[in-house]
This record gives sequence, structure tokens and C-alpha cells, in this order.
Amino acid sequence: MTDIADAEGRNAAADAAIARVLGAEREARRSIEQARAETDEIAERSGRCARATAERAERRIRCVTQAFEHDLAARLAAIDAEAAALVQAPPLSADERAALQAAVAALARQLAGVAP
Repeated sequence: MTDIADAEGRNAAADAAIARVLGAEREARRSIEQARAETDEIAERSGRCARATAERAERRIRCVTQAFEHDLAARLAAIDAEAAALVQAPPLSADERAALQAAVAALARQLAGVAP
């Protein structure tokens, strides 16, 4: 009978060891699933953060671009206004016209080699 009692004791110890191993395996699987879920959540948060950062950068780029375009348009308008003002010279007064005619006549005589 001691052999049977010893065998039953060994079986009970083996059964308990197997139960501990199976319990540890179940716990390990739960931990793995939990880690996967946490990893998925971290990846999702990281993706949201990256998208938000990209959107902020895009808004800032658009803002800088608009400011540059506005500044450029203002500068070009100023250049155009200055060019228009240069094209539309005021008419000469009678004294200015007489002085110009005298200068042209003097230049013509000089180029022709005629004494003044």
C-alpha cells in the first residue's frame, strides 16, 4: 500500500506542478495580450500626435506663405506705382522748354563742328 500511496502522492505533486505551469502559461498569455493592446494604443497615440504636428506645421507654412505673398504683392504694387510715376513726367514749363531747345541747338552745333 505504501507503493500506491507514494504513487498517488507523486501524481498529486505532478498534477499540482502541471497546474502551476498551465496557470503561469495562462498568465503569460494574458500579459502578452495586454502588452499588445498597450503597444497598439501607444502606436495610435503616436500616430495622432504625428498627424497633429504635421497639421500644425502645414498651418504655419500656409501662414508664412500668405504673409510672404502679401508682402510681395505690396512691394510689387509700390514698384508699379513708382514706374507709372516715372513714365508720366510733368510737362515742361516755358523756361524749361527754352533751356532744352538751347541745349539741343548747342549740342547740334558742337557735333556739326560749327563754332558757337
